Amino acid sequence: MSDNLSRVFAALADPTRRDMVARLTTSDATVGELAEPYDVSVQAVSKHLKVLEDAGLVSRSREAQRRPVHLEAEVFDPMTKWIERYRRQAEERYARLDAVLAELNEQDDPQKKEGTAS
Repeated sequence: MSDNLSRVFAALADPTRRDMVARLTTSDATVGELAEPYDVSVQAVSKHLKVLEDAGLVSRSREAQRRPVHLEAEVFDPMTKWIERYRRQAEERYARLDAVLAELNEQDDPQKKEGTAS
């Protein structure tokens, strides 16, 4: 995948990786700590982290003997902007549809159109 947005979405397509990202929002963690709740090997977790790292979602550092994994939250900004653009467009379409339906309802009920009540 050539563009970063595609890599981010592809990385987040896996539920285990999404869960890891969610857990990293609270604090950095080592590979072993991230592997704890899963019934998979540390090697499998490392492969998941490699996908997240390639997408720019996480980075690894060295603190003495510890190698914590850190969430790179700014990577979500382009994704959020992309989603927001399409959310706004969908809302605009729904608003236009609401206006058309309201107009059709007024045409079906002449009393509403004239402003008189029965």
